[in-house]
Amino acid sequence: MEKVFASIITIGDELLIGQVVDTNSAWIAQELNKAGIMIRNRVAVGDVRDDIWKALDEESEKAPLVLITGGLGPTADDITKSLLCDYFGGRMILHEPTLLHVQDLFERVFKRPLTERNRKQAEVPDVCTVLRNALGTAPGMLFKKGNTRFISMPGVPQEMKWIMEHQVIPQLSSWYQTGHIEHRTLLTAGIGESSLADMIKDIEEALPAHIKLAYLPNYGMVRLRLTAFGNDSQLLQKEIDHHFGLLVTAVKDYLVIDDDIPLELVVGHLLKERGKTLTTAESCTGGYIAHKLTSHAGSSAYFMGSVVSYDNSIKQRVLDVKAATLESKGAVSEETVREMIQGILQVMRTDYAVAVSGIMGPDGGSKEKPVGMVWIAVGDHSETIARQFHFRFDRMRNIELTAINALNLLRQFILQKS
Repeated sequence: MEKVFASIITIGDELLIGQVVDTNSAWIAQELNKAGIMIRNRVAVGDVRDDIWKALDEESEKAPLVLITGGLGPTADDITKSLLCDYFGGRMILHEPTLLHVQDLFERVFKRPLTERNRKQAEVPDVCTVLRNALGTAPGMLFKKGNTRFISMPGVPQEMKWIMEHQVIPQLSSWYQTGHIEHRTLLTAGIGESSLADMIKDIEEALPAHIKLAYLPNYGMVRLRLTAFGNDSQLLQKEIDHHFGLLVTAVKDYLVIDDDIPLELVVGHLLKERGKTLTTAESCTGGYIAHKLTSHAGSSAYFMGSVVSYDNSIKQRVLDVKAATLESKGAVSEETVREMIQGILQVMRTDYAVAVSGIMGPDGGSKEKPVGMVWIAVGDHSETIARQFHFRFDRMRNIELTAINALNLLRQFILQKS
């Protein structure tokens, strides 16, 4: 068995300026890792011929497998295919099976005539192996130069994923004799990265050379990930499970879950297991907590809905927050979020509720209530708890931190009730 590395090149000016977020390379990296292939490098380049050429040269020196996405469309800024033709010393030819596929798409699916521009999608370099794209007009292409394989795929995510799943991944085991890669991940809250490192110092130092520990801090929480590489899958799983068990025991007081899932899904599982329901009353987050909860399939089993009470009039009319409370204590106060909890429980008739009110910035703060001050409450029909938080970042990060802390406070409340 051998360690096999891959490099990923994503192409497009829109990626460089942040107009489009590059999710393709992250997904490709995850799929290759499952297949036992490690990632050497991920690089994004613009629609510039010299830059793409240079990236091909540099990445092929680092890894025997280079995956490329983007630049295969029918417009003038899509230059990848013609560049690859020149790079590998080929000439363009019409690939008849692809042409038939493109014609079928236009006649049966798109319901419009095939243009000459779209017909050119069926042209490929004669030095490549064509990889069928069942979902789009631009086929994937496989090239080989020396000991390096280059795979070019469209930048449209669903098309790239189809080619990877149906054409590329099935071939990897015949190309490379890879080892096995195993990951174990846990999530902690309420402790910083450096303190966590001190706590598990002895465990980390005792890890064998083929097992690595990574710290992944994000929004006040820290993930710990063990990664192991080896030839014997069963032995590797047994070994990493042992070391992971030591980690779980060491951080038990701060452990959220010993799995690689997001916090909102942890809360969702707790609710579903208990047959309980949840609603949210959101002011400063504008529905973001509800968005996180409903971004996962099956959330309708436990999440009933939300009231975005951004204006005080909604807090009063819908959530029955008293005018006197708003006048004397203000919208950002313990009293207000407690009344929001009781109001939303009456409106939605759920088992649990979350309420948040705060000042996200950049404006709106005062000496008494600065930007980043947030009140979070969670409760049921018999009890409500409220906590004050102070965040110090930009608006979006303050919103994210509010949502994370609200969900974690709810998680603790549910467990306390069990």
